[in-house]
Amino acid sequence: AAENHPISFRWVTKAIEENGATLISIDPRFTRSSSKADIYARMRSGTDIAFFGGMIKWVLDDMEGHPEHYNMTYLVEYTNAPFLMAPEFKTAAELDGKFSGFVPGDNPNFGKYDKSTWKWQTDEKGIPLKDQTLRDPNCVFQLLKKQYERYDADTVCNITGTDKETFLRICETYARLTGPVGKSGTIMYAMGTTQHTHGTQNIRAYA
Repeated sequence: AAENHPISFRWVTKAIEENGATLISIDPRFTRSSSKADIYARMRSGTDIAFFGGMIKWVLDDMEGHPEHYNMTYLVEYTNAPFLMAPEFKTAAELDGKFSGFVPGDNPNFGKYDKSTWKWQTDEKGIPLKDQTLRDPNCVFQLLKKQYERYDADTVCNITGTDKETFLRICETYARLTGPVGKSGTIMYAMGTTQHTHGTQNIRAYA
């Protein structure tokens, strides 16, 4: 970002200098952005999804053990985490890499999805049903946990080539600084995230 989006990065620098913001840089190269970072992690090019999948798993596991570190009210009241999916919906983790409804084409690895199972459970008025305890196995929160359960630190670091100690430090730092009530974080990416054949999937993983 310091090289490709210098005007935007100016505000990152300002946040660091004036507000004590923490900057984490994750990049295959040590860049100008990395030189300003409090934590720098090297990773293999193209392994963004594995890296962020590992961060997602770390946060979900930590959230179960330490909900006081997170804005659980926001999660339950203002996201779809408590929404109940149809019982027929299955994650890619359950179906060897494909979500429920996959219809293969000529090549068995490519095809289209019949999304008839991709729907909420609803009441008689069509309003999605929720489990605000986040315990129901069909709620989005539990399905997200199931989807990312295989992204443990050892697996992630084996794929990304990132030092495990640094990876875990990044997970904890980002979660602790952005999770509580009144706190937030920004994921700022430049050309390296989008300029991949799976650039769209990278951004979806970030979101």
